Amino acid sequence: MPSRRTKKSDLRVQRPRRRAPRYSARTADKYELYQLSVQSAENDVEFLTKVFRKLTGRTARHFREDFCGTALLSSEWVKQGPVFTAEAFDLDPEPLAWGWARNVTPLGEDAERIVLHEEDVRAKGNKPADLRVAQNFSYCIFQERKTLLDYFRRVRNELAPGGLFAIDVYGGFEAIEEMEEERKIEGGFTYVWDQAEYLPGTGAYTCHIHFRFRDGTEMKRAFTYTWRYWSLPELKDLLREAGFSDVQSWFEQSDDESGEGNGVYKRDETGRTCRNCAGWIAYLLALK
Repeated sequence: MPSRRTKKSDLRVQRPRRRAPRYSARTADKYELYQLSVQSAENDVEFLTKVFRKLTGRTARHFREDFCGTALLSSEWVKQGPVFTAEAFDLDPEPLAWGWARNVTPLGEDAERIVLHEEDVRAKGNKPADLRVAQNFSYCIFQERKTLLDYFRRVRNELAPGGLFAIDVYGGFEAIEEMEEERKIEGGFTYVWDQAEYLPGTGAYTCHIHFRFRDGTEMKRAFTYTWRYWSLPELKDLLREAGFSDVQSWFEQSDDESGEGNGVYKRDETGRTCRNCAGWIAYLLALK
């Protein structure tokens, strides 16, 4: 740090200045915080690209992101090169506008290969997708079996020949507990996943995301989800009933006994290694 001292008589003990926290409840942007806390678009695109090639022998080019929010995943997808295109669907205009300004527009010419749709995810896209996803458990908004089955059938029918549909799933004995889980995020804030209410008779499930900051402030209920908790076997059965030819489960692996996931997914139809885990995450991959 530069000093204005010019002679010995001017020397004083000075404490370093405290830097203002980067984030606070007053100044933080909830969509930025969400992307930093929840999403790992680069890793997701890498996994999905590789597993599509492994399962089909082809390269997925046209991508569709349902419940896209800020379309971060679609924005990452088109970065792969000029032959990669994406469509992203969401009903909420606010995150779509944020994503257009913050994720899509900065791509420059690559942005021309993304189309954002302010529409229901059950609406048809401009063309069949090779790879279609519903990430971050967003499909749980469909709380009736017949409604979720209808969505899955539409997805299957609208995929390109040999296409793949991917959703993520979470479980474990803590998955349906009414509890809060905190995680410190690089950059100076804490992400809080709040499982506020679970009703075992119906599967109705209410969750919130809060953000807490170093200055003692908190952004409460930045996001709220009113879902049904769907188990992995239920989802597999529904995808098969919807007509998918092959439905596979790929569980996230762990490097040690702590059970913390390492971002590596391997096919596992029984989930035996996760049977006593407090929490786990998996992908369900459904081939047309």
